[in-house]
Amino acid sequence: MASKKQIILPIAVLIAGVGISAAFSAMKKPPEEKAEKVIHPLVEVQAVTVAPMQLSVDSYGIVKPKYTTSLVAQVNGQIIQLSERFVRGGFVKAGEILARIDPNDYEAALIEAQANLAQASSALEIEQAQAHVAKTEWQRIKNNTNETIPSELYLRKPQLAEKLAQYRAAQASEKRAKRNLERTYIKAPYDAIIESREVSLGSVVSPGSQFGVLNATSVAEIRLPVADKDLQYLVNNGIDAPVTLAAKFAGKSVTWNGKVVRSEGVIDERSRMTYLVAQVDIPYGLTEKPLRFGTYLNAKIEGQLLQSAVAVPRHLVNDGKIATLQEDSTLAFKPLNIVREANGFVIADQGLNDGNRIITSALEYPSDGMTVRIENTLLKSPETQLALKKE
Repeated sequence: MASKKQIILPIAVLIAGVGISAAFSAMKKPPEEKAEKVIHPLVEVQAVTVAPMQLSVDSYGIVKPKYTTSLVAQVNGQIIQLSERFVRGGFVKAGEILARIDPNDYEAALIEAQANLAQASSALEIEQAQAHVAKTEWQRIKNNTNETIPSELYLRKPQLAEKLAQYRAAQASEKRAKRNLERTYIKAPYDAIIESREVSLGSVVSPGSQFGVLNATSVAEIRLPVADKDLQYLVNNGIDAPVTLAAKFAGKSVTWNGKVVRSEGVIDERSRMTYLVAQVDIPYGLTEKPLRFGTYLNAKIEGQLLQSAVAVPRHLVNDGKIATLQEDSTLAFKPLNIVREANGFVIADQGLNDGNRIITSALEYPSDGMTVRIENTLLKSPETQLALKKE
C-alpha cells in the first residue's frame, strides 16, 4: 500500500502548477482593440472626349464598267485589216478604226446607186420641163376656148409624180449604199479597253458575227450592298454621299474617291440587301494607281455628322447606362442616348460630357453612390480604340 506521503506529494505539485499558471495569466496584458478598416473597390477610369463625329457605313464591291458594248458585223465580207490595239487589254479612242471589211462590193454598189440617182435626177428635170410646157400650152388654149377644167394627164401630173418617186428611190439607194460602205469600218464607239476579240485577219463575217467586247473607260461603277438597318445612318439614303474605296495595287494599299449616284431601288432576294451604286470617273486615268475593272474593293460610305458624340466600349454599357466616377470618388450610373452600335463600341450623342471619367473595371456588385478607389493606369481613349479596331 502506498504511504500517505506518496499520495499527498503529487497532489501538492499539481496544485502548485495550477497556481503558478494562474499567476502568469493574471500578469498578461489584454490585446489592444483595432478600429475596423473599410477597403473600397479598386477601379480603372478613363476620361472621355465629346466631339463632332462622322458616321460611316462599310460595304464592298467589284469594279465594273458603266458601259459594255459587243461589236457585231452589219455587212458581209472578209476582214482585210485589224488594228494593232484591237487586242485584249488594248486601249482605244472613240472613233478609232479597229477592223475593216473588204469594201470593193460596197464601193461598186455605191457607184451604181449614184449612177441611178443621176439618171433619175435627169428624168425628173426633163419631166418638170415638159409639165411646164404643158401648163403654158393649156393657158393659151384656155384663153381661146374658155375651157376651165384641164386634164391631169394633159398637165403631165402623173408622169411628174412617177419621176419624182423614182428620184427619191434612187436617193434612198444611194444613202443605203453609203451606209453599207461606212459599215465596212468597225470603229470604237467611245474610249474603251478591249475585253475580248473574236476575229482574225482574213476571217469572213456576216451580219451578226461578233468582233469583240469593249468596256468604256470613262466611268467605273461599284455595286455596294447595304443592310436596311444601316440606311438610317446615311443622308438621303446615301444618294450623293462621298465614298472612300480601298484595295491593293501592286502589293500596296491604295484608296480612290467616288460618289454614290443612285440606288437600285429594290432589295436583293438572296442577300436581303439594298444596293447603292458608286461611280469613279476615268478609272484608268491615273497611271500610277488605275482602278482596274474586276478589282475587289472595301468601301466606306460617308454618313451623318453628329455635332457632339462619344464612343465607349460596348461591354461597359448595361441597360443603356454607363458607370462614371464622380468628383467625390463615388460611382454614378448615367443613361446614354445610343445612336449606333458598331465594331464593339457604342456611339452616344447624349449622356456624357467632355472630361467625364468612365469606370472601365468590372465590378461585382456596382451600385449608385458606392465609394471606389482609382488605380492610376494610362489607357487609350475610346475613340482611339475604335479607330484602331476599325483599322
